[in-house]
Amino acid sequence: MPKKVFTLADKQIFRLQGLSCTNCAATFEKNVRNISSVDEVNVNFSAAKLTVYGDATIEQLEEAGAFDHIKVYPEKTKAPTVPFYKKRENQLTMFSLFFVMLGYVFYFQIGEHHALTIGTCLLAIIIGGYDLIKTGSKNLLKLQFDMKTLMTIAVIGAAIIGEWAEAAVVVFLFALSEALEGYSMDKARNSIQSLMDVAPNRATIKKDNQLIEIDVEDVRIGDTMIVKPGEKIAMDGVVIEGNSYVNQAAITGESVPVEKEAGTTVFAGSINEEGALVVEVTKSSEDTTIAKIIHLVEEAQAEKAPTQQFVDRFAKYYTPAIMILALLVIVIPPIFGAGWETWIYNGLAVLVVGCPCALVISTPVAIVTAIGNAARNGVLIKGGIHLEQLANIDAVAFDKTGTLTLGKPVVTEVKAISLTEEELLKIAGALEAYSEHPIARAIHKKTHGMPLPEATQFQSFTGKGIKAVINGVRYKIGNAKLFEGSELPSVSANTVLYIGTEDEVKGYVTVADQPRPKVKQQIAKLHQLGVSKTVMLTGDITNVAKEIGQKTGVSEVKAELFPEEKLSYMKQLKQTHRVAMVGDGINDAPSLAEANVGIAMGGAGTDVALETADIALMGDDISKIPDSIHLSKRTLRIIKENIFLALLLKVVALLLVIPGWLTLWLAIFADMGATLLVVFNALRLIRKKDR
Repeated sequence: MPKKVFTLADKQIFRLQGLSCTNCAATFEKNVRNISSVDEVNVNFSAAKLTVYGDATIEQLEEAGAFDHIKVYPEKTKAPTVPFYKKRENQLTMFSLFFVMLGYVFYFQIGEHHALTIGTCLLAIIIGGYDLIKTGSKNLLKLQFDMKTLMTIAVIGAAIIGEWAEAAVVVFLFALSEALEGYSMDKARNSIQSLMDVAPNRATIKKDNQLIEIDVEDVRIGDTMIVKPGEKIAMDGVVIEGNSYVNQAAITGESVPVEKEAGTTVFAGSINEEGALVVEVTKSSEDTTIAKIIHLVEEAQAEKAPTQQFVDRFAKYYTPAIMILALLVIVIPPIFGAGWETWIYNGLAVLVVGCPCALVISTPVAIVTAIGNAARNGVLIKGGIHLEQLANIDAVAFDKTGTLTLGKPVVTEVKAISLTEEELLKIAGALEAYSEHPIARAIHKKTHGMPLPEATQFQSFTGKGIKAVINGVRYKIGNAKLFEGSELPSVSANTVLYIGTEDEVKGYVTVADQPRPKVKQQIAKLHQLGVSKTVMLTGDITNVAKEIGQKTGVSEVKAELFPEEKLSYMKQLKQTHRVAMVGDGINDAPSLAEANVGIAMGGAGTDVALETADIALMGDDISKIPDSIHLSKRTLRIIKENIFLALLLKVVALLLVIPGWLTLWLAIFADMGATLLVVFNALRLIRKKDR
């Protein structure tokens, strides 16, 4: 039977509130899939999002999630934030605590088996554990063994053997653990959810010479948007009038405001700091750069890293193994004459301490937090797999132009022969006044602010240069071909523009691309982080490439390469190293795809950078590369610490069964402690860097 192809018309996306754990997410997904009008469903636990293919109302979806009190909202509606103390389950936990404390007062005053003690503890169990026992009992009947099933068996078993006080403590501590875990997971999710608040919901549009404020969903491509000083920019667009400095840190991670003038691009969510801007809208609200960032990061958070996939497979077998171990603890000692009640109690404690909660959550909470951290700093990591691979990189290959260099030629030397340098530059500026060639723009920048003479009778010679008349004299500017037959001064630079008349050369300027600021320090940081090989791949000529290589500090330079030769070199390098390729996302696409990790940079927020590589740098700041490798290494270290902590605490607690020291309340403390340890350890990744 052919696989069904879903269309956008079938697709509905919702945001979720109250999704408490990965097991609950799996159960919710299964319940939604059972709705007859739904063809396919996907729950993204990390981002708290639901994607449904087919027809389903919010009422149907909330009914499917009623077991976990899940609330469902349309995608464009941000789920309301409920204070910790106002959440129903947290309030019930506090009521449960009251009755637990009261029960223990009775326990010590009138005895463990007094009706008042039992009644008070039973109230604590019902109030704090109703949802737990209800869900766990259903799972038990269906032979679905998750953490709630294990806890339900333990609580019911404790009550049966008369351990009412301990059963009440177990229920309360489990509820408290769930509440704190939910709070921590919400905090991790908010590291990216906060981006939803970056762009404003309304925009000021100019229509028929009138300014009107409308919802961003109603703005159309081609509309004229007015952005006043101090306002947030509501839509992506191109400036058609005005000049200002714009803070686009939320998009690109750049700390310094960027100058914007006619022809430059602005992004929704950035802040206009100075002058008013008139902007032509170029993207719809669903297609803005910030909207794409949110979508890509949420998708990345859902993608499981190799470590997480291993943990999930391990947990699948771990839970039944704990059930079998608990059964053996209950059965084997009494066979050899030990008391049944004691070992039933010990078996229940094994069930409690064996809950896989800490293990299951150890990886995703770290991945979610790290990806959210990176996004807030202008780096899009498209999944946990790329985050893990980046931590193991030991070689980085760079494209030259626009990556290691600015990609914008500048004048590096001015040599006048029979004129002053200023006179030579004025003639060069006048000759290049109407050219938009990158080399001409370098001269425009050098002569900016100078009073230039008027040039007339322009003639352009393709591949050679320009001629024009200045003050009655015919001047020309260009390469050696334009001055064929003239005696030229010897120059070692690659790009030289000679300036002169038909009779003699008056001087020359040299033009070259320049390394990015502080690029040498960033390459040094890569070497400090364990990257043993940094190589520059370029199609430029060897002497220019080597000069740039020396200025940037890369360990190797490969010049005069065609794209297919770059790809061939990447394949060769991969045989001995784990390689990251850094390029602009267009010319280097084959090499980016071939690398273990492809990193696109240049063209802040361009569609190509967002779509081409495994990691996209939203700005042109090369320091984001060592920062990202540092973050990935921290994340991998924390994941390993979490797995070790989760397993160590459980092993230690299980060993306490041998001397009979493992009590139910100690077991839940061990389980809760392991869960909170891994969560809070992972939340350290919210910080930008280690101190």
